[in-house]
Amino acid sequence: MEKWFEASTTSLIAIVLTAIGIYFATIIFTRLAGKRSFSKMSSFDFAMTVAIGSIIATTVLSKSVSLLQGVIGLAAVYILQVLVAILRKLEIVQKLIDNKPLLLMDGEEILQENLKKTRVTESDLRSKLREANVLELSQVRAVIFESTGDIAVLHSKDENVKVEDWLLKGVER
Repeated sequence: MEKWFEASTTSLIAIVLTAIGIYFATIIFTRLAGKRSFSKMSSFDFAMTVAIGSIIATTVLSKSVSLLQGVIGLAAVYILQVLVAILRKLEIVQKLIDNKPLLLMDGEEILQENLKKTRVTESDLRSKLREANVLELSQVRAVIFESTGDIAVLHSKDENVKVEDWLLKGVER
């Protein structure tokens, strides 16, 4: 317990300088790779965010990883992310990396089997409907569990309005 507050001035300066260096490297790589680097688009993007955080923490706090090693590791992860983003245009890569969106409600019908698959409770579903300002189930056209884990509610007060097929393309029923 007495070692919790022990640190040499040299090690503290090294931590601060490394933090500054890795911080600027992260900003530069994010600007080069684009905003998608930290977006919530797919499981791969989530893994990317976790990897970056881990590299930054290890580089700043571990004596065994130099700033140069951390920057190279960071660059490798960003390059991998850009390559996967480019390759995701191929259907086979997209199927491997992305989760398929899944229909939770088809109009007023709650698809219980899909709720089970996604581990979304009816309580969660009601919450999302309220969040979307749905006042009556008859307003619901579709509720979709997106590949990002978000729940999208498509609704309209006009009962004649249907969801365009294009919006439901790729959504599993």
